[in-house]
Amino acid sequence: MAIELNHTVVHSHDQDAEARFVADVLGLPGPSRFGPFTVVAVANGVSLDFMTTSEVATQHYAFLISEDEFDAVAARLRDRGAATFADPAHRTPGHNTNDGGRAMYFDSPSGHNLEVLTRPYGSGSG
Repeated sequence: MAIELNHTVVHSHDQDAEARFVADVLGLPGPSRFGPFTVVAVANGVSLDFMTTSEVATQHYAFLISEDEFDAVAARLRDRGAATFADPAHRTPGHNTNDGGRAMYFDSPSGHNLEVLTRPYGSGSG
């Protein structure tokens, strides 16, 4: 049996606001409801199931996207006035060009460290 990630629960201060932010910034269809969760589906069949909790342990979520999608995400973040960074520690503003692609990090409303990248790390020729 091939093992695939199906979904993960994302704790947030406001599940609806968090899900809307992720869907809007990434250009995904609007969130849906499933039981107590606000769900954002991504293209490979995985869903992020947002749940409101009083305490949020921030996590890192990375999304592999195309170069055109990267430009669109960067524009949506810029329009929101959201800071973007080249590194996961948020020390260097902007984006990086590791492995021949581009990547940038930004915070969600609940403080999760989100990343978009156009090539998987380790896939470059150098």
